[in-house]
Amino acid sequence: MNSLKLGGLLNLVLASSGRYYLVLGIILIFNTIAIAQGNNSKKEKPNVIIIFADDLGYGDLSSYGHPTIRTTNLDQMAYEGQKWTNFYVGASVCTPSRAALLTGRLPVRSGMASSVNRVLFPDSHNGLPQSEVTLAAQMKKGGYATAAIGKWHLGHKEEYLPTNHGFDSYYGIPYSNDMDNIVPFRSAGGYFEFWKSEKRKDINTFNVPLMRDTEIIERPADQHTITKRYTEEAIKFINDKKDEPFFLYLAHNLPHVPLFASKDFQGTSPRGIYGDVVEEIDHSVGQILDELKKTGLDKNTIVVFTSDNGPWLIMNEEGGSAGLLRNGKGSTWEGGMREPCIFWAPGRIAPGIVTDLGSTMDLFTTFSKIAGVDIPRDRIVDGVDLAPVLFNKESSARKDMFYYRGDKLYAVRVGDFKAHFITQDAYGTEITEHDPPLLYNLSIDPSEKYDISKENPDVIANINRVVKDHNDKMVKGKDQLAERGD
Repeated sequence: MNSLKLGGLLNLVLASSGRYYLVLGIILIFNTIAIAQGNNSKKEKPNVIIIFADDLGYGDLSSYGHPTIRTTNLDQMAYEGQKWTNFYVGASVCTPSRAALLTGRLPVRSGMASSVNRVLFPDSHNGLPQSEVTLAAQMKKGGYATAAIGKWHLGHKEEYLPTNHGFDSYYGIPYSNDMDNIVPFRSAGGYFEFWKSEKRKDINTFNVPLMRDTEIIERPADQHTITKRYTEEAIKFINDKKDEPFFLYLAHNLPHVPLFASKDFQGTSPRGIYGDVVEEIDHSVGQILDELKKTGLDKNTIVVFTSDNGPWLIMNEEGGSAGLLRNGKGSTWEGGMREPCIFWAPGRIAPGIVTDLGSTMDLFTTFSKIAGVDIPRDRIVDGVDLAPVLFNKESSARKDMFYYRGDKLYAVRVGDFKAHFITQDAYGTEITEHDPPLLYNLSIDPSEKYDISKENPDVIANINRVVKDHNDKMVKGKDQLAERGD
């Protein structure tokens, strides 16, 4: 509390006569101090921004090894913050991965992982159940203003939209930017054949809606300017809410195909259109960080950058790279679920390279606790608190990772070792079960080239115990992705 104001109140008390006024004055002083402390406490809560790319691979940033994509802003962010090298998403495709981030739970628990459809579509009946508690709802409990900007993909009907899941506002495309395609497909082969045609370069081929809250404001969305407009909306939100704690979830639709860049970035990257798109996202990150610095909010804001799943390798040059990791989007190999991740908060987060395990599910637990909100006790929450790593450089509480494909457990990592019980190509139909499971030491062999199962029966036995305990406690939610059609 301001000392001049406190002194004035004391003088008022001393000038008063009688016990009644003395007691009243003391009560007034302590009430004022309590209110001031409460207001200061509210302002001290750090703002939180999560920037979530779509289909960006582990190897698509120059700070993670790409030789021709220039991500100078993200590289600087990594230098000033923490660069995580063993950071995972909850699934290898869009919908379940996003559910995992926002609920802190394996998507199979909420029914957002399916053996029928891998993601939600414009004709899907359902979405993220109202019974799920989102990170946005948690932050609102903590007194935060909340906004979702960009790709949602957790249900396009009003009851499933961000404004009914804890967000005060929404601006974006409600599902993947390749959906509502006006070109009919009779098979998956026909879909991929389409990507060889020039129609993929026309925004009118994709009749996706741009929404504000629950209303469609543009259709088809002009995807040439979508990254730019998301950034403008983000900066506006930051300025509108700069006097109160805020949580911003900025989920870019790109670099998921179709790839579109604004005029300032078209044809500027040595990596082609994919590089143009990634470098524009990098520029967007730079604009947001610059705005935080300009407004002085950088001292009290935590920014996280990561992606929803690995690169869509079957898109060839219009897909990304997993670097030295094996396979990509759609698979439970490392390239499908391990992502670049950068935490940035000057003066708060200790800079460095973190090789411990982390997951997008941990963001739910970490930021809930930072906001001063209890973790729900009526359900299993899979996220752990990463605050000790972020602020004190302690070891991560995450010691394992479960790799689901749909509603089936395919692989498990415990410490350095990963066991594959089932393998399947990202978009293939052939399923191979392994007994004993394939085993890799990911610290030595991140590319998963050398099966060491025969030499390490004790490691497999330990992983089997972890799997049994996990399966014994698993209660799968009703499949929310299966129902489609008019």
